[in-house]
Amino acid sequence: MKKVILSLAIAALAAGGAMAQQTKTTPTAPQVQAKAGPAITFEESEYNFGDIAQGDVVEHVFKFKNTGTQPLVISRVDVTCGCTTPDWTKEPVMPGKVGTVTAKFNSAGKLGQQKKAITIHSNATEQSTNVYIVTNIKEKAAGSAKVN
Repeated sequence: MKKVILSLAIAALAAGGAMAQQTKTTPTAPQVQAKAGPAITFEESEYNFGDIAQGDVVEHVFKFKNTGTQPLVISRVDVTCGCTTPDWTKEPVMPGKVGTVTAKFNSAGKLGQQKKAITIHSNATEQSTNVYIVTNIKEKAAGSAKVN
């Protein structure tokens, strides 16, 4: 009788241990690990202004998050021409916090489809990242002449 009880107790412990081990290794929700060092993740990589009139000045704010484990510092922002003026968060962006890159575009002297790259240089693991502004510039309608 002692052997039967002892065998049942060992079987119960073994089954309980297997169940405990199984529940420990099965994650309840997917876990996202932050990248080691600073990492920049933009909410959007491209913004389309649609149709605008020649000479219009438009602006868009690109928001990003530091998805890394160390402070993110933007060292500079490059644009492809003088028609685009950038501004950006100058202070370090702590892990999990949000910063911005603003692009102001002056369409004077431009016509048709435009796609302008904004290159963000930082201390992130990917040292440079591009975002884009897109627009279609139409000729400004001429004012209607008065007839006397």
